[in-house]
Amino acid sequence: MNIFKTILLLFFITSLVSCVMDSTKSGDQESAGEKELIKIDADIEDDFNLALSHLKKEDYDSAIELLEKIIAVEKRVPSPFINLGMAYSKKGDVEKAEKNLLMAVKIELTHPIANNQLGLLYRKKGEFDNAKKAYTNVLTEYPDNLPILKNLGILCELYMRDLACALTSYEHYLSLRPDDKVMKIWVADLRQRVK
Repeated sequence: MNIFKTILLLFFITSLVSCVMDSTKSGDQESAGEKELIKIDADIEDDFNLALSHLKKEDYDSAIELLEKIIAVEKRVPSPFINLGMAYSKKGDVEKAEKNLLMAVKIELTHPIANNQLGLLYRKKGEFDNAKKAYTNVLTEYPDNLPILKNLGILCELYMRDLACALTSYEHYLSLRPDDKVMKIWVADLRQRVK
């Protein structure tokens, strides 16, 4: 399993096991304010951990079954909906993937992972304006979110042909990760094409 998937799964566990607490803006360490504390039942936590285990093994049917059971009882946190959306996406069920990702965003409008997954899904569907909206939802609260900045830049450059938007996203990304050699090349290339 790659490091991104591992971090993603750890994030989901944290959001269920602990309570939804102060979130932190990516990059600038500003508090986003205290959120309502949500206590999660131990049985739901166990089911969620088992669902994550199934996802790691790419056993999407078993993961979906458990996650559906969880959301039938617990609808206050976005993590089960995000994982369910991702599992359905892996199985090719775009409609159910979108439905669950939208539920996650309904719970937390600026949730970075939910919006990133939704943006990627909309991009695959050719709904570029919706994809851009999903990415910009995150950037209102988390302006330094690297995956969102990169995916917004890719969307703008390759799919929407909005080179100025792409350059802005890539330059912001590069300002946060100045050692990223690939991004340096992308920025240099776009600067030449924007002239």
